Amino acid sequence: MKAKKLLAAALMLSMSAGTQAASEAAHPRQITVTGEGTLQVAPELATITLGVTEEAEEAAAAMASVSEDMQAVIARLKDAGIAAADMQTQQISMHPVWSQDRSHDNGARREITGFEASNTLMVRVRDLSELGPVLDTVLRAGANNFQGLSFGVTDPSAVADRIRGEAVKDAMRKAQQLAEAAGMELGPVRSISEHGGGGGRPMMAMEMARSDAMPIEAGELTFTHNVSVVFDMAVPGGE
Repeated sequence: MKAKKLLAAALMLSMSAGTQAASEAAHPRQITVTGEGTLQVAPELATITLGVTEEAEEAAAAMASVSEDMQAVIARLKDAGIAAADMQTQQISMHPVWSQDRSHDNGARREITGFEASNTLMVRVRDLSELGPVLDTVLRAGANNFQGLSFGVTDPSAVADRIRGEAVKDAMRKAQQLAEAAGMELGPVRSISEHGGGGGRPMMAMEMARSDAMPIEAGELTFTHNVSVVFDMAVPGGE
């Protein structure tokens, strides 16, 4: 009888140990850390969005005036060395210009007094030393609508390649600190997920100005890349 009780106790202890092991296997000790890499680089190109807007009594006249001025702008850009591949029409629009007659006789009826036409062009300037002269050139050619200026690099993926590894190293450093603070040992990497990042200077608004030397400061661009890394953790000494 005593032997049977000892056998039953041993069996229960074995089952308990097996259940605990199964529970640990189902819920492994892990830690998830986010790492970030940052890099400052000098801009390599600029993108400007400019346009021509004209108003006339007749729609055809407004569009003809816009087309003439935009042809002059494009011709000046080509003369300045801007390749055709670096120019792209973004929008052509036409809408009526309304006025409101507030006299008491006609009940404040609105009437069309003319038409406004516009043509918007995106331009990449790859030689930043020529950015100021290019802007002045298109102003003199008839561009009267600027929607913004932004700086960038020729190959953003190459910049991401440079900082992707730094993001992983940052995650490993943080995970090691957290594991040590928790009295655990950091184990192998289980998974790595990329969250991309961002970079470049936000679009800057530009004021219209006719100047022989429009001042432009490119500064630096800041690019970031983020990753999430899952690590195993273990109790020191295998406890």
